[in-house]
Amino acid sequence: MVPGIYRDLFTAVAATAGSLTGLLFVALSVGSGRPPAAGPPAIQQVRAAAALLAFSNAMAVSLFSIVPGTNPGYPAATLGVIGILFTAAAIRSIRASQATERQQLRQLELIMLLLLIFGTELVCGIIILADPHRSIPLQVIGYALVTSIIVGIARAWEFVGQRNTGLLTSLAVLTGHAPGPDGEPGDRRADERDE
Repeated sequence: MVPGIYRDLFTAVAATAGSLTGLLFVALSVGSGRPPAAGPPAIQQVRAAAALLAFSNAMAVSLFSIVPGTNPGYPAATLGVIGILFTAAAIRSIRASQATERQQLRQLELIMLLLLIFGTELVCGIIILADPHRSIPLQVIGYALVTSIIVGIARAWEFVGQRNTGLLTSLAVLTGHAPGPDGEPGDRRADERDE
């Protein structure tokens, strides 16, 4: 049911997500012998789970969509619901953790991005189920899947690197602020005064 132009996209997304999932498993295996990260365990667990879910989402929706005779609305809507339930559980875990308010806010921002991706998949999946000949919702699902991979890479990098990789933190570091003990930007000049 997927037109040829989208079949190529879904094939590329599935291959990319499959490769990244494999690399994430290797990183998790190698990292299991490392000393625990500076942040609360709940945040580390949510980071790893979010990366795995982002990759699995992109791979599953893509693979199921290219199965002959499958309406891509089914996998998109199903994974959208699963992703929304995951984000609800992740929000609960983060809010119940021992993380500082700043750490919680940073994690919740990225969880909200995942919620947007899964919500988009759910809505577009329902539209395609109602009218399988519409191409714009299929295109939007393609954008959501690519975004899911990008978010998964960011979450995996945060987990493996044990540091905040967000845009604001990166810009703060580039403008002279060193990361603090919680991974958030601090004041580099204050760090130099302490030495």
